[in-house]
Amino acid sequence: MSKSGMPRWGSSLIVLAIVGIVAVVWYRMDERKPHAGPPPAVPVTIAPVEKADFPVYLSGLGTVQGFNTVQVRTRVDGEITQIVFKEGQFVKEGDLLAQIDPRPFQAALDAAKAKKVQDEASLNNAHLDLARSTKLGEFATRQTVDTQRAQVAQLTAQIAGDQAAIDNAQTQLDYASIRAPIAGVTGIRMVDVGNIVTAAAQTAIVTIAQVEPISVIFTAPEQQLPAIANAMKGGALKVEAYTSDGRKKLSDGVLALINNQVDSTSGTIRLKATFDNKDHALWPGLSVSTRLLVETAKDATVVPEEAVQHGTDGLFVFAVGEGNKAVVKPIKVRVSGGGRSLVEEGVSPGEQVVTRGQYRVQAGSLLAARVASGDTEPKAD
Repeated sequence: MSKSGMPRWGSSLIVLAIVGIVAVVWYRMDERKPHAGPPPAVPVTIAPVEKADFPVYLSGLGTVQGFNTVQVRTRVDGEITQIVFKEGQFVKEGDLLAQIDPRPFQAALDAAKAKKVQDEASLNNAHLDLARSTKLGEFATRQTVDTQRAQVAQLTAQIAGDQAAIDNAQTQLDYASIRAPIAGVTGIRMVDVGNIVTAAAQTAIVTIAQVEPISVIFTAPEQQLPAIANAMKGGALKVEAYTSDGRKKLSDGVLALINNQVDSTSGTIRLKATFDNKDHALWPGLSVSTRLLVETAKDATVVPEEAVQHGTDGLFVFAVGEGNKAVVKPIKVRVSGGGRSLVEEGVSPGEQVVTRGQYRVQAGSLLAARVASGDTEPKAD
C-alpha cells in the first residue's frame, strides 16, 4: 500500500459519515411533521328542490306605438290666425287646435244663404202665378199653365241646390277650425301663426298619438307560434312590459293579435299587445323588453336558477348526497325566469342543491352547507 492511498480512504469515511448524519436528521424532522388528513369541508349555500306552479314566459324586444296616430292636416286653404294647443299637450277629441282665417268661408256661406232666400221668394211668386192661372180655367191657355208649373218645379230644384251650397259653405267654414280627430298627446307643431296652409300640401300641422290605451309591437320566434295560438284559445294572454334592460317593470297588458304572416327573413312573428297606460309609463317610440305568459306549468319541479351549472356534457347541479358529499346530477331545463328554472329531468322535489360556492366543489367533495334562507348551522359532520 502506498502512502497516497490512506488520505483517500479517510476522506471517503468522512463523506459517508456526513451523509449518514444528514439522513438521520431529515428522517427525524419528517417524523415530527403532521401527516395530512382528509380535505376540509367546502362551505356552500344550498336550497331545496321544490314542487310549484311555474309561469312560462316568452321574452322578447318591442317598440311602443300610439294606439292610433294621426297627422292633422288642413282641409281648406288659408292663413293660420291662431294656434290653440301647446306642444306635448294632452287633447281630447274635438278640441280646437288651430284656426284658419274664417272670413272668406263666412262670406261664401252668407252668399249661399242669400241666394236661397232669393230663390224662395221667386218660388212663392211662381206658386201664386200658377194658382191664378188655374182659377182662370178655360180662360188661361194650357201653355201658360204648363210654363208656370215648370217654373215652380225649376225653382224648387234650385232651392234644393241652394241648400246644398249652404251645407258645403258651412262645411268649409267648419274646416277652418282645425280640431283634434282623436284624444291623445300632441307632438311638435309644424306651422306657426301667419303661415299660409293649403289642403294639397303634405306638411301636417301637428301629429297626435293616442296613448290611452297604447300598443307594443314585439316579436317571437316562429317556432313558438303554435304554442301562442293554442294559448290564446283559453283567453287573453298577459303581457308585461319592462325597460329595455329588463330591470324595471313598466306596465301590464294583454296580447291583442298575432300578425297574419311570418317574417321569412328573420324567422319571427310580430305580435301586438295593448296596455291601458293610465300612468303614461309607456311612450310612443320607446324600446321595451316584453314577457308573454303562454302557460302556467302546474306542480313543476323547480330549482333556483343559480344552482344550474354549465358543463361540457350539458347542464347539471351539485346535489347533497349521503354523508353530505357532493353529487353531480345532469339535468334538463325547460325554461328559466324570475330567478328559477323549471327542470324536466335529473332531480326530484325535496333534494338539496348547491346554489353558491360551486367553484370549489367537485364530485365527492364534503360539504359544509347552510340553507339559502339564512340558517347558518353547518350540516356537515
